[in-house]
Amino acid sequence: MEYDMRIKVLGCSGAEFPGDNLPGFLLDKRILFDGGSITNVLDKKSQLGIENIFITHAHLDHVKGIPFLADNIIIENRRHKVNILSISPVIRTIRKNILNSSVWPDFTTTILRVIELKAGQSIRLSGYFITPFKVSHSVPAVGYLVEDRRKRRFFYTGDTGASDSTWKKIGKKHIHCLIIEVTFPNWMEEKAVTTGHLTPRLLKKELLKIGYLPEKICITHLKPQYFKIIETELQKLKINKLRVLKDGETIEV
Repeated sequence: MEYDMRIKVLGCSGAEFPGDNLPGFLLDKRILFDGGSITNVLDKKSQLGIENIFITHAHLDHVKGIPFLADNIIIENRRHKVNILSISPVIRTIRKNILNSSVWPDFTTTILRVIELKAGQSIRLSGYFITPFKVSHSVPAVGYLVEDRRKRRFFYTGDTGASDSTWKKIGKKHIHCLIIEVTFPNWMEEKAVTTGHLTPRLLKKELLKIGYLPEKICITHLKPQYFKIIETELQKLKINKLRVLKDGETIEV
């Protein structure tokens, strides 16, 4: 099969340790989903290739790389601009608490262009239709459904807990690749539910809500402290299409 969509995994960890990078998924070298890892992974040329960053939510592990990317661009004295896209509560939090000229310079007046999205409404960008769908997390959050010209689709959940409404709103669209989080092992289910995350057991329940089981189910956001336990529990689900992502790999859709 010829693949049109190639997604580089800059980071897929639920915590930062040496060798474990925070979430960042780079599509076609230009479109980034979440900015937890950018400048600690990409060289200067690759950083300057990024044009759009879609943010799922405003937690630090998903936005940490954005201020440093902006700083690197302005130091290069480039006119290159980067669009930061998300729903309004996410944008407001980033501007208020990070790019506020106190914690970090307000690069939204120079390098960064802020674009507010509405959940359920698609935006056309570089030949893709990209649609944010609300997910269930401890703060306002969305996942992104991305569709190419051949109607091939992937859905990146970002951080999410159990959610009936997400799958109902996506409807019967065939998701060819699902990038979905599993943060905690089964014995921490109460904490997962409280904080808006999934365990392997909760993941299985979510998959039953999807109309067509995706061709690929890629697991992200595992806590490194419990990696082996979570991986073993995922294997026990006996889902052939499921695998745990690794930093640096490329997902083909």
